[in-house]
Amino acid sequence: MKAYKVFNSDWKCRDFQFKVGETFEIKQEPIMCGLGFHACKRLVDCFSYYQFDSKNKVAEVELQGSILGDEEDKQVTNRIKIVQELTWFEVLQLVNSGKDNTGYNNSGDNNSGDNNSGDNNSGYRNSGDLNSGDINSGDNNSGDNNSGHRNSGHRNSGHRNSGDNNSGDINSGDNNSGDFNSNTPTIANYFNKPCNIQDWENSEKPDFIYNLRLNSWIGFYDMSDDEKLKYPKAYVCDGFLKTVTYQDAWKIAFDNRNENDLELLKALPNFDATIFEEITGINLNK
Repeated sequence: MKAYKVFNSDWKCRDFQFKVGETFEIKQEPIMCGLGFHACKRLVDCFSYYQFDSKNKVAEVELQGSILGDEEDKQVTNRIKIVQELTWFEVLQLVNSGKDNTGYNNSGDNNSGDNNSGDNNSGYRNSGDLNSGDINSGDNNSGDNNSGHRNSGHRNSGHRNSGDNNSGDINSGDNNSGDFNSNTPTIANYFNKPCNIQDWENSEKPDFIYNLRLNSWIGFYDMSDDEKLKYPKAYVCDGFLKTVTYQDAWKIAFDNRNENDLELLKALPNFDATIFEEITGINLNK
């Protein structure tokens, strides 16, 4: 059986010394995760057990003896041949479906980070392009969790912000909904009514409002049949970055809330169930 195996930089695995071109054998029957030589039919699965590091050695191998294991994960045998070493360029081609990626599990192109469906990202889990931060659905962000574009701050839905939590544009302060603000306001509207920001900040928040995820990495074996048909390259990169609508993301977060989250939500300053439904699509009056 053809498979792949990753080794330390000295061609050792679990202190056993291997060599390209040679065959290794033990007399005992193999035991998964206990005894024998382990490998994976898909190279991408090897990196669930080894760091994705160009210093490691990677080889195509042949499992020749008794073989045990999950057809879709890893196998173990009592006889293995180290067929040939793979260059790191060959490794990248096998684990990514995009082009010129140095990261892992990328379906876009020219990514050095991991789990990107966009292009030219050095961060992780981005569906947008040209991001050096993480989990961005917008483009050209150096901060994290931005749905807007060209932000160096975090959690911005507006554009070109160096501050955090801005829905407006070009703000160096935080929590601004307008544009070109360098300060952080002391009074803001919460549920469409004025409230002291410090009072809002001091209130206990339900955990689920921080678990809003527009993007999430779905492993190949967790994908639905329809998703596998829609994303045929997902088998190569071991999954795809799934993006949901804003209100669907709220529903997922709300459905996975903690026991006391609903009570904390209703205790927030100025809480209004009608406004909450307008934003999230969640009807609390049912």
